[in-house]
Amino acid sequence: MRIIAIANYKGGSAKTTTVVNLAAALGAAGNSVLVLDLDPQANASMWLGVGPGAPSVIDLFRGDPLRSRGFGFADTVQTSAAGVRALHSSPHLMGLERELAAEIGAETLLKHALASLGSFDFVLIDTPPTFGLLTVNALAACSHCLVPVEAHVLALAGVARLVEMLGLIRSRLNPSLVMAGLVACRVSARSRHNVEVVEKLRERFGADVFATEIRENVRLAEAPSFAQPIATYAARSRGADDYRALATELLDRTRRV
Repeated sequence: MRIIAIANYKGGSAKTTTVVNLAAALGAAGNSVLVLDLDPQANASMWLGVGPGAPSVIDLFRGDPLRSRGFGFADTVQTSAAGVRALHSSPHLMGLERELAAEIGAETLLKHALASLGSFDFVLIDTPPTFGLLTVNALAACSHCLVPVEAHVLALAGVARLVEMLGLIRSRLNPSLVMAGLVACRVSARSRHNVEVVEKLRERFGADVFATEIRENVRLAEAPSFAQPIATYAARSRGADDYRALATELLDRTRRV
């Protein structure tokens, strides 16, 4: 099982877009996928059609029934994407970091909750756009980290800081953490600025940058309104093609490391 945190603490980086559509592409390729929505905004949950009334990620942290009796496949919810199940977010996540701050080993609660999980090929974790306890839990629990990067010059400094933070997580909490890669998102070939930013990203980080680029696409922007991943909403669009290519590349990278 490959546990992949999709992380970037800069807002607008296409993080949730990547979680939802990469999960759908992996599911369509025959993989079993679990999405954990750790962002209190719950955008991934809404996009995938999963909401209150079912077990949520907060149960994994608080020691509620999921954690106390062992987390299993039956606790998850089928989403609008074939092969993809989820545990939805909760507004209460905003206060969870304060609630857990005094708990011993708070940084590894998610890691222990997922330790016995074996029903999925992939777990994708949508992290908040902040570097708090929830994001640290995701990075402490995951085997790989994937970083979506908006094709804008202001995004580059944030990526450098995030890569440094991954090094700290690796040295202190998760020695097996591997960088799955950085993926350039919202790229327009007609924008010289976008092209230059992607070039700088590749110069700086080399082979850590995915060959696949997620191009700007109106269908991709429309898909959340219909609570469908792009592979379902517009299967022949550029957005669907790009996420299928990213899934193929991710499968290859995570097999090699």
